[in-house]
Amino acid sequence: MGKRLFLAATLSFLVLLIWSSFITKSQLIENKEVIAQRPPVKDATTIAPPYNKDTSLVSGGDLQEPAPSLLGFKQEKFEVTFNESQAALKEVVFTEYKNHKFVLGNGLVLADKSLFFKKEDSAANEVRFVHTDVQKRVIKKFLFSNSNYTIELEILLQNLSSSPIVVQLPFIVGTLDFSGAKDQARYQDIMVATPGKTLHLSGQRDAVWSEFKFIGLRDRYFCVIIQPDTDKHDGFIKKINAQQFQLGFRLPEQTVAPGKQIGHKIRIYLGPQQIEWINKADPAWSQIMHYGTFNPISQLLVQLLEFLYRQVHNWGFAIILLSLIIYILLYPLSLKQMRSMKEMNALKPHIEELRKLYKDNPQKLNKEIMELYRKHKMNPLGGCLPMILQLPIFFALYQALMRSVALKGAHFLWIKDLSEPDRLFMLPASLPILGNEVNILPIVMAILMLIQQKFSMATTSGGSAEQEKMMLVIFPLMFGLIFYRMPSGLVLYWLVNSALMIFFQLRMAGKR
Repeated sequence: MGKRLFLAATLSFLVLLIWSSFITKSQLIENKEVIAQRPPVKDATTIAPPYNKDTSLVSGGDLQEPAPSLLGFKQEKFEVTFNESQAALKEVVFTEYKNHKFVLGNGLVLADKSLFFKKEDSAANEVRFVHTDVQKRVIKKFLFSNSNYTIELEILLQNLSSSPIVVQLPFIVGTLDFSGAKDQARYQDIMVATPGKTLHLSGQRDAVWSEFKFIGLRDRYFCVIIQPDTDKHDGFIKKINAQQFQLGFRLPEQTVAPGKQIGHKIRIYLGPQQIEWINKADPAWSQIMHYGTFNPISQLLVQLLEFLYRQVHNWGFAIILLSLIIYILLYPLSLKQMRSMKEMNALKPHIEELRKLYKDNPQKLNKEIMELYRKHKMNPLGGCLPMILQLPIFFALYQALMRSVALKGAHFLWIKDLSEPDRLFMLPASLPILGNEVNILPIVMAILMLIQQKFSMATTSGGSAEQEKMMLVIFPLMFGLIFYRMPSGLVLYWLVNSALMIFFQLRMAGKR
């Protein structure tokens, strides 16, 4: 293969790491066609219309909010923590996914400081909160499904006074917090399904839009999706502080006559980003599963991986089969790449002679080298072009595996969780760079790359031999460090890919 192949591979992975860090954030909506230019949204807890003696809800006044009272509510698939006084959903722990905690802040909440709720007696799958004052009675009822991750939220407001009440409350879906670890915070984003298109926003800038079908926010593995009973809502993203942003919308303005009531029903999905579960709730909601620039390719790879899992019933074996299938599909490109490198190696002695002959005349040297390429009908970029063509698939697969909730808690051989490093065992003390965990897959992958490099060196000669000896160590070490803390499922894929590459290299060598 030679140093050019590994240089191209290294540059490709550096691009991948930089791209994966920033591509999601670069998708922040600057789409002037969809997001209306409106005045900034006021603070999300005080944007209800001000109170007067004739109309409206109070916005807080001199009322003091009591200390938060947290309530636990356990379902078969998850455990919910509520903030009772706000009837807000604080966080969810998904027991079937290694107790992953999905934090909403104070989510699914009516943002009015005058509302102080109390939990009433509820059924097994229902939680009911009630606020009552001299003017109004507000009821929030959460109805959880036994069979999936859907919630039906019903909001009722009764006018207890003798005067009309004008209501237009903001509803906060949840809060994105970017103050945590960067490798996790970068997976947070927002989806907005407008009548014209579906938008994927970073969530790190104020924005407003006039109508939407449904909206949602997500972290790496889990999400919440909200669909009100009408699309006549104004949605917004509002900055709370330097690191936190709220997603919400305004319920439509309504006038409630004395003794009357109004109601809203909101459909909710609160669960894993997994096609199977989201489709059971609403197939349109699966649009929240977005993987960036190469999303269509990622979606195909995810579906293929899930199909393979249904055949072998093990995610590790499914990844191995996926790696094999992708390698076979890309084999024509890989074969062209290997042949090009082989031909380039055959020209190396001639190039070395030219370097010695024209060492004091760089222009003449370049001209003679290009003439040599033309004579042998060689394209010096021929070995890199197939690699470039494969990059979209590698990027798409990287994003798909990094976000695959199915790998969370999935076992394979000694690996206890394919979404984490394989951690064969832990050391009593931390080592520089590596820490205190011994991850065997990246080490095996680096060894395979070392073998591949050494095999390539055996076919080369000339003045570049010393450089290749350096690369014999540098490139495997670099890739080993890059992959050392990556999810073991992703490392497993690349390890199998490296083993297949060595196998076909040896086959080509045997045909010489």
